[in-house]
Amino acid sequence: MTQCVVIADDLTGANATGVLLKKMDYRAYTAMNAERIELRTKEAYDCVLYPTDSRGVDPQIAYNRVKNVCSLLKSPEVKIYGKRIDSTLRGNLGSETDAMLDCLGEEYIAVAAPCFPASGRIVIGGYMLVNGLPLHKTNIALDPKTPVAQSEVAELFAKQSKYSVSSIFMKDMMDGAGHLTDRIEEELGKEARILVFDCVTQEDLDLIADAVLLSGRKVIAVDPGVFTATLARKCMPPKKREKNRILTVVGSVNSNTKDQMEELWLSQKTYSVLVQTREFLESDDRREAEIERVVSRILQESEDYFVVTVTGDGIYPENRIQFEPYMKKWGVGLDAITARINQAFAEITWRIFRQEESFKGLYTSGGDVTVAVCQRFGTAGLALLDEVLPLAAYGRFIKGEFEGVHIVTKGGSQGGKDAINRCVTYLKEKLYI
Repeated sequence: MTQCVVIADDLTGANATGVLLKKMDYRAYTAMNAERIELRTKEAYDCVLYPTDSRGVDPQIAYNRVKNVCSLLKSPEVKIYGKRIDSTLRGNLGSETDAMLDCLGEEYIAVAAPCFPASGRIVIGGYMLVNGLPLHKTNIALDPKTPVAQSEVAELFAKQSKYSVSSIFMKDMMDGAGHLTDRIEEELGKEARILVFDCVTQEDLDLIADAVLLSGRKVIAVDPGVFTATLARKCMPPKKREKNRILTVVGSVNSNTKDQMEELWLSQKTYSVLVQTREFLESDDRREAEIERVVSRILQESEDYFVVTVTGDGIYPENRIQFEPYMKKWGVGLDAITARINQAFAEITWRIFRQEESFKGLYTSGGDVTVAVCQRFGTAGLALLDEVLPLAAYGRFIKGEFEGVHIVTKGGSQGGKDAINRCVTYLKEKLYI
């Protein structure tokens, strides 16, 4: 039964949102003719997406198209309504949002969270930035059909909508979902019907979604698709929902890894343990003590966190190890020394998965660490399923004690500042977190 209806202003946007929903294992269907949608089609798909091809048309025509489609697709079974807009705010934002509000009734409000973090589109201080530039300073301002000459999101909506528009800024999103719910009610008390939110990261979108659900309000998600998918993840759980958690294991000391981990820690709620890597080389007893310290902390203190990180302290230059003294101490070469470190990370990972069954997802950084983890887990290999981003692969363990565990692995030096955050967010989508 269809529980999510998304009306997009073009086919590309409808399909892009459908792909986001499909990644979370929802059955998504892009309809090309609303009159041909039959009852059995609605019963077979979780999400129906409909493109109205209305981005560049007259606002009144866009309004009519969206309202007509919304009237055909609305149903008491639908939990989520989405108005998919362009990620750079082109087109008839206001009139199309108005059309859905008018169709669905006075109980509904529009929640605009128009960021797309993975594509460099964010909203901060009420202004949209595209890869760090204000929207009006990008080539979108010169678009031949639908140019956008300003960057203030609420103003764009206000110029096109007959309803009152309010902005909720980042400063209101720093005290949790409860406080944000109060701010939502405060703005609605001023008769706002469209709320525009600052949003920079996926964690922001999760917070907005939590606050909306806490408010109990009926909403239309107005966004490029990511916020709609976030609401779907929270409102449309799979039939059997378990507590699924992700362990992030990072042994790389590449300088790029430091930036990526700090971005993850800033962007998502994580429980983090920094490993004193040198202890793995001092003695067998100290190696075991450090492994047990890390494992114990995670098992005892991280219960309320969906994302847990185990990171070698070598990401900070002052903790980098000079290997020569340890090569002499143990009478071995460099490969044997680094293998001892990688195997310790693998042992930590194995013990955590062995003792806490809620861990269903794993992110590893660095090829040597990944190999060591796979060996310790006794897996026969990885069933490769997708490319998360260049040189970052998603798959599942084949055979072994933890067959089916989801894993994303990436080279330590690969990707931009947001690479690990994107990989972990991808895993969250797969695990319905």
